[in-house]
Amino acid sequence: MIPTIDFFGTQVTRMILGDNPFNGHSYIPDIHSDDEMLDFYTADKCVRALFEAEDNGINTFMALASPFILRVIRQYRNEGGKMHIMFQSYPPIELAVNINQMMACEPIAIYHQGGTFDYICERGQAEEIQKRIELIRASGVAAGIGTHVPETVLQAEEEKWDVDFYMVCLYNARKTQRGQQSGFITGKPKQLVFYPDDRFLMFDAIKKVSKPCIAFKIFAGGQIFVGKSESEIVIAAETAIKESYDNIKPNDVICVGVFQKEKNQIKENADMAKKILCC
Repeated sequence: MIPTIDFFGTQVTRMILGDNPFNGHSYIPDIHSDDEMLDFYTADKCVRALFEAEDNGINTFMALASPFILRVIRQYRNEGGKMHIMFQSYPPIELAVNINQMMACEPIAIYHQGGTFDYICERGQAEEIQKRIELIRASGVAAGIGTHVPETVLQAEEEKWDVDFYMVCLYNARKTQRGQQSGFITGKPKQLVFYPDDRFLMFDAIKKVSKPCIAFKIFAGGQIFVGKSESEIVIAAETAIKESYDNIKPNDVICVGVFQKEKNQIKENADMAKKILCC
């Protein structure tokens, strides 16, 4: 089993499963396109991936609250799936409505999607920030915010925003998107390059705040693997996982998305986490 933390009364493994590839969100389109991911990840294959994660000791799924993923979770639960569910809000659906949809799945936590939250912060809409946080808080489960910007984490802590945890991207996608709406809203394809130096700025912010953080994009959306052989990819993945654990707090977690088409990335990642955390 992967070691766990006490996440507001629930034991959560220090590696949890993300779902970007389930939704066709690729950051390496020259290698695996959005369409390839969408074609591979039928609802049933997503469910099989959830059971694979469960079998390999991952006990929590960070899910986008989209109609597709809500349907996947329903099938997973109907087949006896037991992983805890955390949710990322789905921007095309009005937040209050989306929260009601999430609550039907009995989640342990909900966070506000990062790109849209960063956009609101960039516009200085303090009242809107508080309104959205209050909507999530009213759900009764652990409430969080997502961000790609280290300064937002520090601001939230300094100003005592009413959140329990932070969902933090190790790469600052807003550097080249500041003032632009999330692709969830615009529908525009992502043309993002992640810069290696970003991650240590976020690691520094993570260590400065007391609340638990869930770090994502630890593989830069797969960009750290581009141009590498299979043996080099395995080394790069283990290095990134170890670097992440070495630079976050003991009560923090990492979130990893997987593309199961060519190999069992879930087992590889889980085995690496066990090796690093249990040695």
